Amino acid sequence: MTATSSNQWVDSSNKSNPEAINKAKRILKSVIYCSLSTCSQDAFPWVSPVFYAYDDKLNLYWSSAIDALHSQNINRNYGRLAIAIYNSAAEEGTGEGLYLNGGAFPLKLKEAASAFEILQQRAGKILDRTAEDYVGDSSRRIYKFTPAEIWVTGERFPVGRQLVDTKIQIDINAIIDSF
Repeated sequence: MTATSSNQWVDSSNKSNPEAINKAKRILKSVIYCSLSTCSQDAFPWVSPVFYAYDDKLNLYWSSAIDALHSQNINRNYGRLAIAIYNSAAEEGTGEGLYLNGGAFPLKLKEAASAFEILQQRAGKILDRTAEDYVGDSSRRIYKFTPAEIWVTGERFPVGRQLVDTKIQIDINAIIDSF
């Protein structure tokens, strides 16, 4: 069965739900790694965990080697990818997640400099490199992801003898306005 609004597995009825927005913000603030989900042009999926930071417009930033498979997939698929942010140490049945899809691209020096500061602040330490280390002939880039859609984990409910995890769709601007 596909997750839809009609079977209540996806709730898109109140995209400005304050509880869902607060949960999304709590996950963003407390979890420092996200999983990038990319796909090759011949439909081979790939997932990569990366340290990330975010800005007040809900853009996410990370650095990666340009030869990494996920970076190549991003490049070949016009920047399209999905991201999951969750605490992988949560006990079974207690997990919360943030799910995003959208587009990403490597940054040029000017944008890389401000993104580098955001990453350094999130790391909580002075890094032994600069934004210049992510442009030009460098083998690494800083990437910027802009979400097109976002969901957060909803309640679980029984269907037969199984529990179904649900998702709540959130208006991106409602989260941005709450920062």
